[in-house]
Amino acid sequence: MTTLPETMRVIEMPEPGGPEVLTPGERATPKPGAGEVLVRVTAAGVNGPDLVQRRGHYPPPKGASDLLGLEVSGEVVALGDGVDRWALGDRVVALTNGGGYAEFVAVDAGHCLPVPEGAEEVDAAGLPETYFTVWSNVFFNQTLPEGGRFLVHGGAGGIGSTAIQLGVAMGLEVLTTVGGPEEAAFCRDLGAARCIDFREEDFVAITREAGGADVILDIIGGDYVERNIKAARHDARIIQLAFNGGSKVSLNLMPVMLKRLVYTGSTLRSRPDAFKTAVARDLEAQVWPLFARGALRPVTHTTLPLEQAGEAHAMMEKAAHRGKILLRP
Repeated sequence: MTTLPETMRVIEMPEPGGPEVLTPGERATPKPGAGEVLVRVTAAGVNGPDLVQRRGHYPPPKGASDLLGLEVSGEVVALGDGVDRWALGDRVVALTNGGGYAEFVAVDAGHCLPVPEGAEEVDAAGLPETYFTVWSNVFFNQTLPEGGRFLVHGGAGGIGSTAIQLGVAMGLEVLTTVGGPEEAAFCRDLGAARCIDFREEDFVAITREAGGADVILDIIGGDYVERNIKAARHDARIIQLAFNGGSKVSLNLMPVMLKRLVYTGSTLRSRPDAFKTAVARDLEAQVWPLFARGALRPVTHTTLPLEQAGEAHAMMEKAAHRGKILLRP
């Protein structure tokens, strides 16, 4: 059995601020608690909530690591009491409550999945956060109309590229908003039926002309809130996952009643562990086999050394990436 080091390299955040506050540091290597596994990190994904936490607006849940990083891939190197699903040496991807920007991270064993067949382990690090998020909000325990229409905002990002692929795989017609021809080509390659350049086109008019959206996934907020309501067809669901354009809006809610709309949203990190475990097992049963068939694939924009976490955050803030940004210890 390999002896684990007493300390590990990490990325710390001494105070909230810009990407420059992310600095290399050293911490004691964590030990897995009951029901946890210790993962030697192969790669960690960079996500929007990491940026929000770095700015000081998304504190970790009680008992969670103060280090950033909500998803990893890697090798199981230690087992906590009561873990029987995983064995030493297993290659997994995991959803974490924090701590991914490090060489090792202790995670709930129920929030791990095997690296899907057909995916490289490094690229697989970018799967958990977006797949747990999109699946739990759009598909998990939901009945969608056969051949329904799915409007995804920000199709070229991590959430968007995952939502496009899952929508297509589940038989939906996917429309998405993009920021130019390069993003449009990227999203069409993922299976989007219509890419709407938000700089030159009105997604409301185009979606309504197509018959309206049955499901809308939004990360923008701001004036998109009212516009999404206009773009939705009767009995549609509108799901809010972020408010990059602002969360305070003034609008007429009468169409919500007249169209019988469901307007909802969620954050994943604060959900109970049992819920995340249920989503993990549903993903493993229904979604993970699609990677082996080629119906789904990880989408990596770039991979940077762990010490360049600040550069990764700056890149993400420019919104010039397509797919996921990963860090490698």
